[in-house]
Amino acid sequence: MGIRSIKELDLKSKKVLIRVDFNVPLDEEGAITDDSRIRGALPTIQYAMDQGGKVVLMSHLGRPKGKVVKSMSLLPVARQLSELLGASVNMAPDCVGDQVKKIVDNLSSGEVILLENLRFHIGEEKNDPGFAKELSELGECYVNDAFATAHRAHASNVGICDYIKDTAAGFLMLREVEYINKALKDPKRPYAAVIGGAKVSGKLEVLENLIEKVDKVIIGGGMAFTFIKALGQNIGKSLVEDDLVDTARAVMEKARSRGVKLYLPVDCVCAPDPKSGRDAVTVTIQEIPAGLMGLDIGPASAALFSEALDDCSMIVWNGPMGVFEQEPFSQGTMDITRKIANSKALTIVGGGDTDAALHKSSLVEKVDFVSTAGGAFLEMLGGAELPGVKSLER
Repeated sequence: MGIRSIKELDLKSKKVLIRVDFNVPLDEEGAITDDSRIRGALPTIQYAMDQGGKVVLMSHLGRPKGKVVKSMSLLPVARQLSELLGASVNMAPDCVGDQVKKIVDNLSSGEVILLENLRFHIGEEKNDPGFAKELSELGECYVNDAFATAHRAHASNVGICDYIKDTAAGFLMLREVEYINKALKDPKRPYAAVIGGAKVSGKLEVLENLIEKVDKVIIGGGMAFTFIKALGQNIGKSLVEDDLVDTARAVMEKARSRGVKLYLPVDCVCAPDPKSGRDAVTVTIQEIPAGLMGLDIGPASAALFSEALDDCSMIVWNGPMGVFEQEPFSQGTMDITRKIANSKALTIVGGGDTDAALHKSSLVEKVDFVSTAGGAFLEMLGGAELPGVKSLER
């Protein structure tokens, strides 16, 4: 069983219902502050238009919890999409109902309409069959290009596939699945995973799954201190998940037994708290003062991690090395960002904070693949079967 590409569907003069991810950030005035998710869907939308499809776009925005919340309307998205496409994108007053159905039925080939926020209806997140059926009546074929929601079983990405026969993945969805499968099923060696971020709990499945596939694991960020404590080291006030210390010890033992090299920080930049940048000091891991917390990897750790990546042919990275949003705790993340971006290895990067670090470094264009997803990226790396991908299999 496989997933069809949008290129395998006959779209001419058909109503093409496309699930996109337009969950973009808005400022207090309702203006879009980052339109990268809209831009990511453009190739699929443009292709459907060029093929003569009557394009019906659906997305969620924010968490209105089944109620109409004016500040979470997709109207700003329709305006921005119109500018990016250079074509008028009309906005439907809702995402289901007789009025919406009539508007969709009157679309001409090559026209685009954006439905209102799916999550204004409680049936979306509940994967309600009745709501899914209503959505399905707006399309003759269905395309899912919203990988970022693929780890959730909702009406617009799972239930709808019970009612529309002709289904396929858009170009963004296909690319996400292709690259993550390279990391899981067809790695180039030596192969390294760089895992950071605040907590072990959010990355445990990823670590355990990747240890069975990689040659090296590099662990940074706040989560590293749970591993460091598992080695019997004092970590001062550093972030730690005490209930996962034994689990961290088991992960390290699993890596050792499989011959996987596991790297932890050897020094760190410490301060009383993230807001105390003026009081920051760099110390070895063995010398973290009782009243300080580790907030970034130190220069020796950055050099160690960089050297470990020198000979790699594939690198997967998720999670920053410290509190990179604040100075002076950004240097470690920036050092690793530059190393990965400038590597000759195939580089696969995912996660919101990781993406933000890449953009801060202005090196995003040098990475082979940057996932648009956070949770879906992590869950698939962790070996989970994603409902939004599974529902497309035929």
